Amino acid sequence: MTFTNPSLAPLSDSFTTAPTVILGGTGKTGGRVTERLRAAGSPVRPVGRRTPIPFDWTDRDTWDAAIAGSERAYVAYAPDLAVPGALDDVRALTERLIAGGVQRIVLLSGRGEPEAADAEDVVIASGAEWGVVRCSWFFQNFTESYLRDPLVQGALHLPAGAVSEPFVDLDDVADVAAATLMDARLTGRVHELTGPELLTFGQITEIVARHTGHPIDYIPVSAEEYAQAALAEGVPADVVALLGYLFGVVLDGRNESVTDGVERALGRAPRSFEAFAAASAAAGLWREGVH
Repeated sequence: MTFTNPSLAPLSDSFTTAPTVILGGTGKTGGRVTERLRAAGSPVRPVGRRTPIPFDWTDRDTWDAAIAGSERAYVAYAPDLAVPGALDDVRALTERLIAGGVQRIVLLSGRGEPEAADAEDVVIASGAEWGVVRCSWFFQNFTESYLRDPLVQGALHLPAGAVSEPFVDLDDVADVAAATLMDARLTGRVHELTGPELLTFGQITEIVARHTGHPIDYIPVSAEEYAQAALAEGVPADVVALLGYLFGVVLDGRNESVTDGVERALGRAPRSFEAFAAASAAAGLWREGVH
């Protein structure tokens, strides 16, 4: 984590030998939060479906062993807080965390998602110290997820039109989440995180093309066309439905604003997509065969 304001340097307050449990510890945010806590010398237990102590949102029998002995928890729900049953899972898990002695809960939440706001309310009302890290589209969707291959192939077909988003770097998100887990001064807050500017998906493709030196077309399509193409490529129906929600409901302009959440939490500006794209292109992340 990078703090430019000394008054915001993390205190690592009152850490004991009890580990912080990272639910989704092998995921994109959870893995990054785990790295930051380990670098700070804080005990940490990342758990997921394939970890030695497993945790599976769909199997509540795995929950108690995964969270046992923890005093702090990072909660990243998979696949998304908008899916049916997510709120019940978050409510049940929060109850078990509190019963098990967890004193601080940091929730990864979705910006502009009413279902995510309901999950936030559960954590806020839990009686534990709490923090909410709220954000939407990540830079890493274009390098570590389903939007990477279309960029490599030279054409990004999306039902996003010309709507802009304040895309945010997952490393900034993880910095804020880890700092909130370590420092009580950052609890009791909803950290609404964005990047420093609004960009359309068309502008994103232009930036990536410029840094890779390869032309990339952004081709707006209808939601129906996108869903049919995804199903034809073998994408599971539930994933297609979730993507349809994200593109059709959340990507409606409601998030067309930037915040100072990263700066308020860390005392520094968030990373720009321009800088991210330059570094990603230099690392070869948009080359064929590189994953």
